[in-house]
Amino acid sequence: MWEGVVCNNWTGHVLQLHLQNDTESGGLQGELNPSLLNLKHLRYIDLSRNNFTEPIPNFIGSFRNLEYLDLSNAGFYGNIPHTLGNLSSLRTLSLAWLMDCNVDNNIEWLSGLSHLEQLNMNSVNLSKATNWVQVMNKLPSLVELNLGGCSLQHNSMALLDEVNFTSLAILDLSRNQFESVVPRWIFQLNNLTYLDLSLNSFKGLFNSSISNSTTKLQYINISFNNFNSTIPEWIYTCKRLKYLSIQYCGLHGSILNVVGNLTSLIELHLEGNMLSGKIPSEITKLCKMRILELYENNFQGEISGTFGNMSNCFLGSLETLNLRRNQLSGHLTDQFGDFKRLQTLDLYKNLLSGPLPPMINLGLLSSLTHLCLGFNKFTGNIPESFGQLYNLKALSVENNMMEGIVSESHFANLTNLSYLTASGNHLTLEVEPNWIPPFKLYVLQLGSWNLCSSQIPTWIETQKNYIFDLDLSDTGISFNVPNWFWEIFSLNLSRNQLHGNIPIDLIFGPKVIDLSSNRFNGSLPRVAYSVIELDLSNNSFSEGISHFLCDTTGDQTYQLSILHLGGNLLSGELPANDVCWMTWSSLQYLNIGSNNMSGSIPDSIGLLENLESLNMDNNSLSGQIPSSIQSCKNLIKIDLSDNKLVGSLASSLMGIISLSKLRFLITRSNKLSGEIPSEICQLNLLQVLDLSNNIISGNVPKCVDNFTTMATKIWSADYPAKVIDYSNFIRRNFFESASIATKGSELHYDSTLYLVTNIDLSRNNMSGEIPKQINSLAELRSLNLSENHFTGLIPDGIGHMKQLESLDLSRNSLSGEIPNNITALSSLNYMNLSYNNLIGRIPESTQLQSLNASSFIGNKLCGPPLKNGCSNDHAPRYKEKDDDDGGKTWEIDWFYIFLTLGYVVGFSVVCNTLIFNKSWRDAYFEWLENMWNKLCVYTNRKWFGSG
Repeated sequence: MWEGVVCNNWTGHVLQLHLQNDTESGGLQGELNPSLLNLKHLRYIDLSRNNFTEPIPNFIGSFRNLEYLDLSNAGFYGNIPHTLGNLSSLRTLSLAWLMDCNVDNNIEWLSGLSHLEQLNMNSVNLSKATNWVQVMNKLPSLVELNLGGCSLQHNSMALLDEVNFTSLAILDLSRNQFESVVPRWIFQLNNLTYLDLSLNSFKGLFNSSISNSTTKLQYINISFNNFNSTIPEWIYTCKRLKYLSIQYCGLHGSILNVVGNLTSLIELHLEGNMLSGKIPSEITKLCKMRILELYENNFQGEISGTFGNMSNCFLGSLETLNLRRNQLSGHLTDQFGDFKRLQTLDLYKNLLSGPLPPMINLGLLSSLTHLCLGFNKFTGNIPESFGQLYNLKALSVENNMMEGIVSESHFANLTNLSYLTASGNHLTLEVEPNWIPPFKLYVLQLGSWNLCSSQIPTWIETQKNYIFDLDLSDTGISFNVPNWFWEIFSLNLSRNQLHGNIPIDLIFGPKVIDLSSNRFNGSLPRVAYSVIELDLSNNSFSEGISHFLCDTTGDQTYQLSILHLGGNLLSGELPANDVCWMTWSSLQYLNIGSNNMSGSIPDSIGLLENLESLNMDNNSLSGQIPSSIQSCKNLIKIDLSDNKLVGSLASSLMGIISLSKLRFLITRSNKLSGEIPSEICQLNLLQVLDLSNNIISGNVPKCVDNFTTMATKIWSADYPAKVIDYSNFIRRNFFESASIATKGSELHYDSTLYLVTNIDLSRNNMSGEIPKQINSLAELRSLNLSENHFTGLIPDGIGHMKQLESLDLSRNSLSGEIPNNITALSSLNYMNLSYNNLIGRIPESTQLQSLNASSFIGNKLCGPPLKNGCSNDHAPRYKEKDDDDGGKTWEIDWFYIFLTLGYVVGFSVVCNTLIFNKSWRDAYFEWLENMWNKLCVYTNRKWFGSG
């Protein structure tokens, strides 16, 4: 009669122990007693989810009749005993989630379980089990094998001459460390119905036919790998397939029309790849499809081309359609209103335009719970019929071009609404002063709306007990911030007219605070230890910063990751006390740029070991760059421009060159001197190098071709454009930014900063020749070497820099001709070669001839766009030649010299012959006279007829 104990009704023998913990408490604890062996007829033991604190007892291997053993997540630790191999009758063995358990090099004991059908060792450390494939191959009855998260290495994925465990139907090898091609033996498992290889580093899939081994597959999850291929064609043959997930695998190419063969498909996940082309309309004929996730790809074309003629069964089954972050365009069709079960429609960040279609205007999508249309080009107003979407929980229409009035009727029946993001439109909110909304909002974002008042709308206060994220940025408000605002997790009041002092004793609740671009003044407020992000930039805060950084009211460590104080009136010196900086160890982003700070950068800056972005530009900082900066191993960006920093560049970079993650190094407009050390080339991830307007001398290092990020394609996934991402909680992300001098002006980049590649060494005292190695930087977009003393030729291979958009070599002493292959720079839209010693004709190309003539003045050049033509097209040419020392010399191209001499000699021979030989002279002039007569006769007949 005991709960969990099953006995034989005839003999009374105990057959089964169901002692798993199904509660939230710790369950059974302590140690297992060997007296359990007295239960000699035991066939079933389930001790899962308990809290035993001992190794798995050896005596468990003595239950000879045991058919089922589940010890998963039961708190056992240590080595798994080999005695389990004595359980020859065992059909199910689960040791999953025993994360403190492991196996030694020998797992041959598993081969003794000849009747085993189900084996689950998820999250057990099998890193030493290099022969696991061979051992599993000795289990012919195995139907289910789960080895996810077992730290299996790619060198253990052995080849099999013959596959014996052909009964296998379920295979889970997810969350391991495989780096090889997916082994062929997997596709020889003819009974496989479930395959999970996700979260590995597999590098390839068999794209050719693999017989009929995949015809039974119903579940395929191969997401989060490095396939870098097209969708394997064999997948389209899996007609029983119900679930397919190939997310974030580097897939390219397109979805083939034969996707329509997958008639059993219920879920399709292809998000986070580089797929392109049109989404085939055959997808909308799949009658069982419930979830279609194609977001974060490069799909193009009119959305009506794919979703303009959907089948009735597709309209009746689909529950989630997610196409966000593609390049789809056009208008939503009325057929979108025919979805019967659609709960999520996500078209965020495409190129869709026009007013919202009648299917939304009429509120036909009554099942809809999530509607995301943000970051498109929708126009017009929000229809009042939105109020009929009574199941709607989340509405996102931010960053469109919508305008018009929003009133109470738009929210009449939205009782389930908890998430409203509509910032970045031109909408006006007109509600009655005493209006009480029917919803309880957790997220409210109305940035750039007209609230028809400079005060906080009273209805917003009704949400104060629920609201988690509030964005009222750029709404023209100028009220005093109410106390309850400081209890919201994320608060964005930026770009308003708020002014006065921030009460120091109120900043205790919010974790994310953006008060930038207002009129706050006075000294900096004290920040609570729990704040994660604080942006007070572009206000009028004054006085020093020491009291802020060195607050001694407590002994806790601040959680702040982002601190932006740029664009204020802060002055004084940075504190040098180590204690001040030690409490800010969580900082990832620090910006005190565009203030009036003075003094030196303290050595204690090296205590910020988590720092990723350091911005101290546009101040009056002096002294040298401290070598302690090398302790900030995670630095991605350093911007110290527009200060008064001094010292040898070699010593200044001593601490920087060890920062292997550095991508942006900006020290322009200081007083740094000396030569650029070749060690700078160790920063191979560098994509912006700006040392302009200093006193730097010497040559450009020849090792610049080591800047591999400037030489190879940059993918957005490779660079964290967002310093920190709270997207799991809120919809506003903080983007890194920088001002980059390019194309003759200074441009500001933020969300696209990861695409910028720039070298700027202008306005220094550098000399020598431009190294030919610079031609290897095929992804460099901007190169500025102007206002130096460079000599020699423009590198002849400059045409290899295919992405170059801006080139400035002006005000140097460069000589020779402009290389003809410069015409290959099809992306070039700014170039300045003025005031050098260049000669010859300007090469002809659409880019060069469209430039202003001022780009070429101060040289001896000719041809368009200059007004002076080239009078001597056959002047001696000069070409570049490497000398024995690796430098460059000029060598006359003798081909053109001999060609010119040939013309001169030939002409002189003819003239001399006619002068000194009378008979030849008479014959020549007689021939000329005959030709003249024939020409006259022909002309008369042509114009006056034969008469």
